[in-house]
Amino acid sequence: MKRVGLFLLCALFLLVTSCGKKMQSAERVSDSAKAQISVEPVQGLSEDFMRGVDISMVAEIEKLGGAYYDENGKSADVFQILKKHGVNWIRLRLWNNPVNDYNVVEGGVTISKKGDPVGGGNNSIDVDIALAKRAKKAGLKILLDFHYSDFWADPEKQKKPQEWKNLSGDALCEAVEDFTKTTLQKFYKAGVCPDMVQIGNETNNGMLWPDGKINPVTKTDVDIGGMDGFIKLLKSASRGVRTAGTWGTDIKIIIHLADGGKNALYRTIFDAVTAAQVDFNIIGLSFYPYWHGAFDDLTANMKDLRSRYGKDMVVVENAYAYTWDDGDNTGNMFSLYSDEAHGYIPSVQGQATEVRDCIAAVSSVDGGLGMFYWEPAWIPVDGAGWRTGENSAWDNQAMFDFYGNVLPSLSVFNLVYGRGQVQNVWGGSASSVQSFEPYKSSESVKLLVMPGQVPPLPQKAKVVFTDDSERLVPVTWDEHDWKSETEDKTVTIYGTTQEGFRVTCEVELSSIVNLLKDPSFESGTLDEWTLDGSPVLFYACEDKGNAHSGTWAYHYWDNGAFNGTLSKTFTGLENGMYTFSAWSEGGGGENALYLFAKNYGASEVLTVDVVDTGWQVWKKYELHIPVTNGQATVGFVVDGIAGNWGNFDDVMFYKEK
Repeated sequence: MKRVGLFLLCALFLLVTSCGKKMQSAERVSDSAKAQISVEPVQGLSEDFMRGVDISMVAEIEKLGGAYYDENGKSADVFQILKKHGVNWIRLRLWNNPVNDYNVVEGGVTISKKGDPVGGGNNSIDVDIALAKRAKKAGLKILLDFHYSDFWADPEKQKKPQEWKNLSGDALCEAVEDFTKTTLQKFYKAGVCPDMVQIGNETNNGMLWPDGKINPVTKTDVDIGGMDGFIKLLKSASRGVRTAGTWGTDIKIIIHLADGGKNALYRTIFDAVTAAQVDFNIIGLSFYPYWHGAFDDLTANMKDLRSRYGKDMVVVENAYAYTWDDGDNTGNMFSLYSDEAHGYIPSVQGQATEVRDCIAAVSSVDGGLGMFYWEPAWIPVDGAGWRTGENSAWDNQAMFDFYGNVLPSLSVFNLVYGRGQVQNVWGGSASSVQSFEPYKSSESVKLLVMPGQVPPLPQKAKVVFTDDSERLVPVTWDEHDWKSETEDKTVTIYGTTQEGFRVTCEVELSSIVNLLKDPSFESGTLDEWTLDGSPVLFYACEDKGNAHSGTWAYHYWDNGAFNGTLSKTFTGLENGMYTFSAWSEGGGGENALYLFAKNYGASEVLTVDVVDTGWQVWKKYELHIPVTNGQATVGFVVDGIAGNWGNFDDVMFYKEK
């Protein structure tokens, strides 16, 4: 960290010279480090429950000047801080050869060159062995996460390592087995043999594409290995673990998927994997509430997996934000989790509660071994980003503040047992408590009905509890004469919870009727529309992080040039002015992207260009259509280049008043 102020420099110099050793203290502290939080213990939690964290970025952060400070404000080894706060496992991602195989250009500027380290931790074998030694010294167990790639591997990308790009079939399987075996032998020789390994990372659609790709995603996916190819690679990886040495049989093997609440996905993969008798021990799941939904979905899936396959399970990725703030002006990969029944406030308290609830959810299932928090030490340090030349998009989900000071929320790994209370030097604290009370109402309930119609007011409303979680509580609504409301307007109705809180419901009375039956694609299909294009590239996608409302949206993406049109024709319309509108977000840069309307009684095709500027930067676009022939065709046109992606959601077509 940079030093500020001559006085501080002089004081530090005097302290060092007078005491004979270097003493460092945190120079800056955020309000987040001063938070006072409480955690409800998880009853019956096993002492050997895995309370893990992925700290793969640490070596790069420290190399670039980052440092970590304990609750006393003193510089300390991050592994020792984690251990003291209840962490007992460390997860490390491993890339084969993390260097660029091409120049990385953004906005016409080369941000890193071919042959440069890729960034994102640069987690080579040597880097991970050094981290593993520190973890073992702190008394922590190790989960090694083989990505089988030179860079990030996840459901959207599973690129072969550059060294293996020309390998396929048996040659690729041999390379996977040999790399797995020799890597583990190097760890063993260094005295840091992993206790557990993942053979692949978030392999929803396989790994090492195209050989291990299960399902086609783009129109160029005509020569993929399918499920058989994926299983062959898994068997090779597993064999590499088991044959690394006599000790290889003691290492637990994980097969890891994302989307931890999607039971159909897990059944599809693990039905095939178990039928093929792949040698593995544990099912790994990723579960981020803001992407994957409620913990009820996670536990339901885990219970089914346990019953169906008899395997143990670990949530190997989970995280939540402690602030909306951004520590390095990069923008953060976080969206608020708040559905109809649950939610968490992005605060130090909310972060701790989310982790506590994840632990409770996993431990409630037979065979639920533990959970890992993803990158709690990824503080904002210039250059320590997703790739070389970028900064962090994760700093608000760390468990250290922007200056490296440990947050009270890290104590959750102790407090789930009712121990490990902390009081830090900045006035922050963490303690255990048996229950929480509601202290404020959540956002207003919003409904849309026709004038004169009685709205379906909910029997329960969300309120915020003192652990910064949002939960449903019963509510009694005030009386209102809805029959007498004959005009378009918004009526605010009040209700009272059992605890005496006043909550509100905003009822929009509108004579505007959306003629689309499934405006938010929540059916999971495009059945209401006509698609001129590949259904592999254009489809209804379930992903809360890419939906404007609900969990589904109309999604497009390809790694090559592509185009498509989604349209719908309305007939039997009353002539007049109509509005066609939609919300859009995406990466931008398409050759053409627009809404259109045609065949409405004039030869002109009406269009409005869509200009997307980033993930979750939603914008509304609309057309006004003078229908004179009782019909109209409306829709979306995408003319994309390689890598373009985007989403449309909350589409409306209605007659204007």
